Amino acid sequence: MFCSKCGTKLPNEVAFCTNCGSSITKNEIKTESDVTVSETSLPKTLLKPNDNRAKNTITWIYIVLALEIVALISSLFQYSMLQVIASGNYVSEEATNANDIREGIIAFAYLIAWIVSAIVFIKWFRQAYFNLHKKVSNLSYTEGWAIASWFVPILCLYRPYRIMNDLYVETKKLLMKKGVLNEESITTHSLSLWWTLWIISTFIGNALFRHSLKAETTEQLINNTIGYIISYIIDIPLCLITIKVIKDYSKVEPLLLNIADEENKELVKEA
Repeated sequence: MFCSKCGTKLPNEVAFCTNCGSSITKNEIKTESDVTVSETSLPKTLLKPNDNRAKNTITWIYIVLALEIVALISSLFQYSMLQVIASGNYVSEEATNANDIREGIIAFAYLIAWIVSAIVFIKWFRQAYFNLHKKVSNLSYTEGWAIASWFVPILCLYRPYRIMNDLYVETKKLLMKKGVLNEESITTHSLSLWWTLWIISTFIGNALFRHSLKAETTEQLINNTIGYIISYIIDIPLCLITIKVIKDYSKVEPLLLNIADEENKELVKEA
């Protein structure tokens, strides 16, 4: 028989549930044929689909990528204008004002898109690690680090990479063990390049921000513009490799849900 409160399977003729302590009366006793899956104490996998978050993240990164290309072109125009000024030739006030307005609009749009893309990426990243934690018990870090690792000084230089590596390696091990994945279905080949570009982009971005606050002369503005051009040239492949990293993992992550469904079916049969 089963406890009507928590669903625990009990020996016959007990007066109290050995799990929750509820009193067992004849009117409350349920047999195996009366108990449904939801009433039993079967383990719950609690895995949550993550494909919509992956799609949203990829969409926003494509938006950032488009703005990176626009910003690169705009910076090239600014560089040409500054070179004309540096050579002593005349540039109208209308032209300089138009350049400043264009650069300001692009910078604002880029900032908003970058913030949104960062938020949706971290939400996807955390959910993926959460799901893997439900299937693998020996991961390197707790799921909370999938968010916190991006914001803690020093740790942010390597821990997000290790967590992403965990996602790839441990998911692959589990799925190969279950016989639903082959050796070449997912690899970590792209991760090193992804993280290297991210670190370079981060350092350059921080340096440019500090330098731009002090740039006043034409020469300083030219150097600052060159720095941003280099930054955009790095960020464009970074966006593309990030999209690939997300897509590659998103192809195999649903298999974790399939495994969970199969395990639940087996537990139902046993119950």
